[in-house]
Amino acid sequence: MYQTIVIGGGPSGAMAAVAASEKNKSVLLIEKKKGLGRKLKISGGGRCNVTNRLPYDEIIKNIPGNGKFLYSPFSVFDNLSIINFFETRGVKLKEEDHGRMFPVSNKSQDVVDVLINQLKENHVEVKEETPVVSVSYDHNFKVKTQIGEFESHSLIIATGGTSVPQTGSTGDGYKFAKSLGHSITELFPTEVPITSSETFIKSNRLKGLSLKDVNLSVLKKNGKKRVSHQMDMIFTHFGISGPAVLRCSQFVYKEQKNQKTQHISMAIDAFPELNHEQLKQHITSLLSDTPDKIIKNSLHGLIEERYLLFMLEQAGIDENTTSHHLSNQQLNDLVNMFKGFVFKVNGTLPIDKAFVTGGGVSLKEIQPKTMMSKLVPGLFLCGEVLDIHGYTGGYNITSALVTGHVAGLYAGHYAHASME
Repeated sequence: MYQTIVIGGGPSGAMAAVAASEKNKSVLLIEKKKGLGRKLKISGGGRCNVTNRLPYDEIIKNIPGNGKFLYSPFSVFDNLSIINFFETRGVKLKEEDHGRMFPVSNKSQDVVDVLINQLKENHVEVKEETPVVSVSYDHNFKVKTQIGEFESHSLIIATGGTSVPQTGSTGDGYKFAKSLGHSITELFPTEVPITSSETFIKSNRLKGLSLKDVNLSVLKKNGKKRVSHQMDMIFTHFGISGPAVLRCSQFVYKEQKNQKTQHISMAIDAFPELNHEQLKQHITSLLSDTPDKIIKNSLHGLIEERYLLFMLEQAGIDENTTSHHLSNQQLNDLVNMFKGFVFKVNGTLPIDKAFVTGGGVSLKEIQPKTMMSKLVPGLFLCGEVLDIHGYTGGYNITSALVTGHVAGLYAGHYAHASME
């Protein structure tokens, strides 16, 4: 009989077990794979983007999937608490662009080791390579695994979503939460590359081409922008990828639902820092500096060569013509193409290729201050199993560690009280 059982040894579960074991001496952490913190190890390209230093409001803005829910847990444990947690245990962190925090060593293993060492220090019993089969509740919790059944006063489900399944998050937690009466909102991939069957994609015309600092938008039915992100992107053999694309991906899914159609329009503004007139003047001056050169040579260096040739073609301009033969209409068409090239996309790669899962256990059924279930006393849920999802940049790990700590803290209190 344990005071608290935690299912899932990812960032959220490990943090929950650490917090639960501060007060209690009988905490069991069950992980179905070998090794804890597998998602932490691969985050930030193996450097581990452990949190983000931006103010609350900015963090919430970067968690478009129910980020406001986190205001309450933040009052207990927040991004600065995460920084303090790791730094006081010997892992110094450094700040990079957009508030992203990394270990100074650039080694994600250092972050994982802090959690593992703290679990040891707090005498948490850890069972790895132990898949959970089912959970049930009758005054206490019974957790059935392939090696036997364990019982506890409080239970924390921290099993992750269904993205990056090689780390062990294959959606088990949804099944457990459902069996205890919880509802699961529709699951969908977020932070995932976008697919397109446009001719220029299928022909690999732009495959491998990167565009730096462009403004990428998902368009509504009326052509207005649903969302825009100014970052890098890359064309692939199946569609588009890169930071701007990952951030737009969940909105492609949402627009497909809204518009009740598979094909959604997106637009690329290749020169977000210049307005239409400024870009026109810039191009005009490049052309007038070299009036006898062919256009593609006059505009060499304006943007990546392949994109330039593609834009000329889209604007109906022969790349081998000279600026003398360019009409004002053609020049306007070219500027319009650069400022808003519209193309169709038809979805995203599947959820197992996504970095983050959208959807999850409904937050209407969770107490935000404690992460305890409103339906089952003593049941706590945290991390990606919940219907919370953010952009990449330390936001999802922040959500996981914060909700994990709060769930662990209150699961510990609950177990303690129920034993008295």
